[in-house]
Amino acid sequence: MELRQRALEVLRLCDAAEKAAQAMHMHAQSQQWDIAQQSPALPPDAHLPGHPARPELRHHTEVARRSPATLEGRIILMHAIAHIEFNAINLALDAIWRFDDMPRQYYLDWLRVAGEEGKHFLLICDWLKQQCHDYGDFPAHQGLWTMCEKTAGDITARMALVPRTMEARGLDATPQIQAKLRQVGTPDALAAVAVLDVILEEEVGHVAIGNHWYRFLCERYGLDPQPYYTVLAHKYEAPRPRPPFNTEARQAAGFTDEEIAWLEQH
Repeated sequence: MELRQRALEVLRLCDAAEKAAQAMHMHAQSQQWDIAQQSPALPPDAHLPGHPARPELRHHTEVARRSPATLEGRIILMHAIAHIEFNAINLALDAIWRFDDMPRQYYLDWLRVAGEEGKHFLLICDWLKQQCHDYGDFPAHQGLWTMCEKTAGDITARMALVPRTMEARGLDATPQIQAKLRQVGTPDALAAVAVLDVILEEEVGHVAIGNHWYRFLCERYGLDPQPYYTVLAHKYEAPRPRPPFNTEARQAAGFTDEEIAWLEQH
């Protein structure tokens, strides 16, 4: 079995639940994969990533936000997180199939991310179903995948700006969301907190993978990680991280004191 070809095949799947399940299955077989040196050819008719007809995709300014104080607001909030997790499956699979000339462990690390993001997506879908809803019931935006597209030709930028920028924002935001849900205190809200506990713990590892491979690439190319990050963030118009920062989680994910100080000063 060859991993990178299979990653591309699963990336092209349009059924969201099937994609999540296949990503988990791939991860469960992680020690059995052969890994090709060259990325597989993209079929001429391929559209990446495969996604279902719903949700309707809109610009991020057109996607409704609701207070978690109401059940409808909590459903819309968790649906938005489900969409982030769906896109995170795609970005992990894309990191596997697209980029050549990396150590075997790089591909296995991103396989782990794909599998765990698949689990997160299905956990939220289960929560939504308990509220008589499903993924696709509300519009969503493509912010995470847009950054994947921008960095398709630059693996160093991809590692810098997707896991350790876009996904790291989740480390900061999740505890704040959980605090609001605990304040609500209803059974559905507390069940959502439990789902987010699983996601937060594993997302620390995903951001750590991004940090590790970003630093690996900086060392390979003789780059100073912090100044070069600033260059990349400006070049690719990355969103600026906003406080408050989850310093403990960021440190656990491999951010240095210098990097955290930089965040707090910008």
